Amino acid sequence: MKASTAKPLVMILGGPNLGRLGQREPEIYGSTTWEELGSLCEKWGDELGLRVEFNQDDFEGGLVGLIHKATDHADGLIINAAAYTHTSVAIRDAVASMDKPIIELHLTNPTAREEFRQTNLLTGVVGAGVFGFGIKGYQLALEGMASLLEI
Repeated sequence: MKASTAKPLVMILGGPNLGRLGQREPEIYGSTTWEELGSLCEKWGDELGLRVEFNQDDFEGGLVGLIHKATDHADGLIINAAAYTHTSVAIRDAVASMDKPIIELHLTNPTAREEFRQTNLLTGVVGAGVFGFGIKGYQLALEGMASLLEI
């Protein structure tokens, strides 16, 4: 039997308000829309030999469900949990249950922002992080994931 030559699947997940990229505080988050970012990530992933599945959910339970889907079907996870980074034990627990490479990502650097953003519930359950590079951070995270998956 011939070995599978399928590209590894990386799920990229976004939390609340990321679907409003390009409209919500563009001076902080930039003018690229979530849809445009998804297309860019698919292109960057393809260039790296990765398949990319790109999803976003504003609701905590929906995001937990997407993390479970990544656990069951993906080879790696890149997650921007947005505000849930600072508040959600449910998101943390779902990420902690995943035994695959996980990269946390934020468009801005949360530690350089408001005091309430100093709490990060994901730090202890992810393997790496990319913070403060804006949209370019997604490309950097994909490059990091390709390295972690050794492709």
